[in-house]
Amino acid sequence: MSGVDGRFWFCLLLWAVCRQFVVEGLGVNWGTRASHPLPADIVVRLLKDNGLKKVKLFEADPMVLRSLGNSDIEVMVGIPNDLLAPLAGSVRAAEDWVQQNVSVYVSKYGVDIRYVAVGNEPFLTSYNGMFTQTTFPALQNIQAAIIKAGLGKQVKATVPLNADVYETQSGLPSGGDFRAEIRTLTVSIIKFLFNNGAPLTINIYPFFNLYSDPNFPVDYAFFSGAANPIVDGSITYPNVFDAAFDTLISALEKNGLPSVEVIIGEVGWPTDGDKNANIQYASKFNQGLLNKLSQGQGSPKRQKPPETYLFGFIDEDAKSIEPGNFERHWGIFYYDGTIKYPLDLGNGRNLVAAKNVNYLDRQWCVMSPDASIMDANLPQIVAEACTYADCTSLGTSSSCGGLDAMSNPSYAFNKYYQTANQQKSACQFSNLSVITKMDPSRDSCRFEVMIDTRRHEKARSPGSSSAGNIQKPIGTILCVVLFWIIGRSGWDMPVWLHIRP
Repeated sequence: MSGVDGRFWFCLLLWAVCRQFVVEGLGVNWGTRASHPLPADIVVRLLKDNGLKKVKLFEADPMVLRSLGNSDIEVMVGIPNDLLAPLAGSVRAAEDWVQQNVSVYVSKYGVDIRYVAVGNEPFLTSYNGMFTQTTFPALQNIQAAIIKAGLGKQVKATVPLNADVYETQSGLPSGGDFRAEIRTLTVSIIKFLFNNGAPLTINIYPFFNLYSDPNFPVDYAFFSGAANPIVDGSITYPNVFDAAFDTLISALEKNGLPSVEVIIGEVGWPTDGDKNANIQYASKFNQGLLNKLSQGQGSPKRQKPPETYLFGFIDEDAKSIEPGNFERHWGIFYYDGTIKYPLDLGNGRNLVAAKNVNYLDRQWCVMSPDASIMDANLPQIVAEACTYADCTSLGTSSSCGGLDAMSNPSYAFNKYYQTANQQKSACQFSNLSVITKMDPSRDSCRFEVMIDTRRHEKARSPGSSSAGNIQKPIGTILCVVLFWIIGRSGWDMPVWLHIRP
């Protein structure tokens, strides 16, 4: 074998190895609506351990942003809808927000902020036009403030929209157009994004097709190709995700915006809280989506896969359940960073769990063996416990929906007890409860022991910036060093080998 051939095959092998440490275009949504949130430094470590280079935040949480400093993770930071009105009404308010929530973290902490998400799905039909007058001016003011702060090239303002901003009268993707009552406004916003070099962010949820329509063909929600496809002229759509995405592309084309970049701000599948929200379906959907992305497959109208943010990263037990009980169960990880189901993130990278998580004592509050399920006060006591703790897994067809008459109130008691940090007084339900060291979990129903947030706080040294000292994965370091050696040796690398580790 010649020296040139040897170098070529060495480079090829090295490229294949280094590919294991890259997940192109994939990000996750990191929500923080939890009674016992996983510490931010552990979440950042979890992101890095899983090779995730992008994260989307729903608000500018100081601790979260500081933890992302010098982490090499690209960040989209969100502005909640309730801030749209003040930001729309005052340029100064927008400038202050950017200074306090973007500029400081970029300059002082080294946070790689790429996007500011102005609002979140502000044109949902359920909002009844509440944000239609404030979203666009808030976007304009934030973009102007970003430019004034000298960050116009690095940071772009966008607006995450739900897929209900567009529709199709024909039932086919080619008939896509924006909803009539917001068409002019939506097109104006998208033109503004395009003129500022910013992408349009869209959230697409095939789960809701099953949730809202009992007659929706189940297979069409997934990527298995087993469903009867939709035929739209010369294009065939084997799944609802591609059909929904191309309906948007048709709407853009119809309104003279064929070149607008589109990214997927939220897409995923919940694992509990509804008959269609389960681990089997979530695994099937998310793995199908990731396989599609890792194979470089886009939609028929946009063949390059878009930048995509999975929703969500970790379960949130304090999130609003107004849309449904499933809202607290979107994570690919449980509340504590443990794995729900195997998931190949691409290039053979399987999920790894969070490390160094501290828990409360391994004890549970359950129904006393001596208590009677016929106690007249029991229903009211259970209802009160579930008012202050997350009992969404007890619903019909949910993971704990099949518990017997003793285990059902035990689950509610324990949830309250754990949420209250295992205070002794939190397991005193009119002499109906008792503390046990025996794990009462059964089948698919998990009786959880909460994270001990107090121990994490004590373990963190004062003033420490958690992510600043996070080390790059050893494989990434190896790739960088070896490529540097190759470069210093004078070898010629093929053009396709110039990849970013």
